[in-house]
Amino acid sequence: MSDRGSMLAQPLRRPSGVRIAAYLGLFVLGALVGVAGALVQAGWFPGGLLLALAGEAGLCLGAARAARSRGGSVASGGGWMLAVLLLTTSRPEGDFVFAAGVGSYLFLLGGMAVAVMCATLGPGRQPDGDTVRLGK
Repeated sequence: MSDRGSMLAQPLRRPSGVRIAAYLGLFVLGALVGVAGALVQAGWFPGGLLLALAGEAGLCLGAARAARSRGGSVASGGGWMLAVLLLTTSRPEGDFVFAAGVGSYLFLLGGMAVAVMCATLGPGRQPDGDTVRLGK
C-alpha cells in the first residue's frame, strides 16, 4: 500500500514549467481556432458553421488527451472564448466580424456549449497503482 493516501488528501502543488508552457500554447491555439472559425462560419453558412464547431471540439478533446487532464481542454476553450468574445465588439468605424444572424448566434452559443462539454468529457487525473481499487 502507498503511504501517501488518497489523491484528494494531497496538498496542491504548483504545475511544472513545461505544463504551464503547454497550457499557454493550447490557449493561443484555441484563440487561433476561434478566429479561423469566426471567419469560416459565415462564409459557407451551414457547412462552415459545422466545420468551425467540429474544429473547436477536435481541439478541445485533443488538448485534453494530450495534456492528460481536463486542464488542456479548459485552456484551449478559454483561448477560443476570449478570441471570439473580442471579435464580437465593433470598431469605431462600424466594422464587425459577426453579423446579427442565426449563424453567428449558433456559433457563439454552440461553441461555448462545445467547450463546456469537451472539458466535462475530457479525461480526468487518475491515480496509479494497485491501491486505486476499493476492493483491494
